[in-house]
Amino acid sequence: MRLRRFTFSVASLVAIVPAASGATLVTDYPTKPIRFIVAQPPGGQNDLQARAIAQKLSARWGQQVIVDNRGGAGGMIGFQIAARAAPDGYTLAMGSISTLAVIPGMTPTLTYDPLRDFAPVTLVSTSPYIVVVHPAFPAKSLSELVALAKAQPGKISYASSGNATGIQLAAELFKAAAGIDMTHVPYKGGAPATTALIAGEVPVMFNNVITAMPHVRTGRLRALAVTSAKRSVNVPELPTVAELGYPGYAADSWQGVVTLTGTPQTIVTMLNREIVAIVKLADVNEFLTSQGNEVAASTPEQFAAYIRSELAKWGKLIKQAGLHAE
Repeated sequence: MRLRRFTFSVASLVAIVPAASGATLVTDYPTKPIRFIVAQPPGGQNDLQARAIAQKLSARWGQQVIVDNRGGAGGMIGFQIAARAAPDGYTLAMGSISTLAVIPGMTPTLTYDPLRDFAPVTLVSTSPYIVVVHPAFPAKSLSELVALAKAQPGKISYASSGNATGIQLAAELFKAAAGIDMTHVPYKGGAPATTALIAGEVPVMFNNVITAMPHVRTGRLRALAVTSAKRSVNVPELPTVAELGYPGYAADSWQGVVTLTGTPQTIVTMLNREIVAIVKLADVNEFLTSQGNEVAASTPEQFAAYIRSELAKWGKLIKQAGLHAE
């Protein structure tokens, strides 16, 4: 269903303009297709969530919302493209922990700034990682993993979906909390990293719920804990890392929609209202949950505060651990 179009008389405009304090008034949006940039290839969480939102927005507005996959360099390429777009509401981007909080801290030469260049619209979802090990690995609990790592500094390796990813940072945060040293082995994506873990090439991984749990249930992997601050609704049987002796530890994967700084506030407000309504729809909520996520719709201000807190949290760890993107 298309949004109602509003028309104003000269008298009503005169009454409204002073109260708007110079804000741009948008009376007819959208009037053309909207580009929704996903800075990863098709098929991943960012892509699937963007497509679910785009489909619903297209139906509600009667205008195409076109998902534009611009993968590469861990998400940097897509966001560098998005940062150059006009601030008119016709370019959206699906942000994540990697593109909005991790990569900026690991890449000094980055040509976009998540706070300067982008206007947050809404957080969409969060999801914990699961600490999983190969079934032949001796550690059957998180405490046993820590004990082994302390007994063999640097000799136990962990897999990740690549440098400057949330998976890597979740593991590095745990290393710092537990006072252990494990060796990072990056792969070109979550699927090859999981395959390597199942094959026994590496013994440990902080993996996504949707990727890891099918293998846990078939016995090809062993789950030790979840990384969220509270137990996950998707795997409530698993204790949190914090519960197991590391209070304050929390690491979540997350996705959220942004547009360009300078976009009229009326458009940002409209986008927020529509996308929040969409992610709360029963079918979209069910889809997000089936992918191991929890709906986390927010106001633009709440999402902005969340991005700032994530930048500070991961930036501190990146500096302390001397991490950098490659």
